[in-house]
Amino acid sequence: MELIRRVRDRRGLSQRALARRAGLSFRGVQLIESPDHDARLSSLEQVTRAFGLPAGGLRRAVSTLLLEPPDSLFCASLRILEDGERSWRGHLMNCVDEVRRSASTAMLETPPAAELPERLQALAAGVAEALAAECGAAPPRWTGGVGPLERPWFVSGYENLKAAALVESPVPFRSRNVFVLANFLERV
Repeated sequence: MELIRRVRDRRGLSQRALARRAGLSFRGVQLIESPDHDARLSSLEQVTRAFGLPAGGLRRAVSTLLLEPPDSLFCASLRILEDGERSWRGHLMNCVDEVRRSASTAMLETPPAAELPERLQALAAGVAEALAAECGAAPPRWTGGVGPLERPWFVSGYENLKAAALVESPVPFRSRNVFVLANFLERV
């Protein structure tokens, strides 16, 4: 896991020092840091403890993920990160479909993954607010913390649709400097 190596480096620890602190072998730490190794949860908990973090947090994070609805906005954000930024449309629209099918905003409550690019964070917040309004519910609390993009983003990407997007873009998007057409949340 590249993340473990980055955290170890940031904390000024060598692999040997981390191994000592975690009660793991030097080779065990090397394996955990390698991208293809499938580390055991117990080994990851030992590393978590060695970093001075509560080991129980790891199991709670896993539990939280397992309890999340599969088509939630949070899971859509994880799939986007997994499949690449260009995959956002399919994953986001699957979430939109599921919210409409269930007429519930429960799938919007957990914010998107923090690693999601800023423009997709803003888009997700706009989607969450628009769907909440459609369901007659208050927007999820996390959307209030997602401000406008520094530069406008015209989601269609077509120059000749920019004027229409400026006029048609609903407030939850426009307020974040994200411009979509009025039919953005409709499936073709």
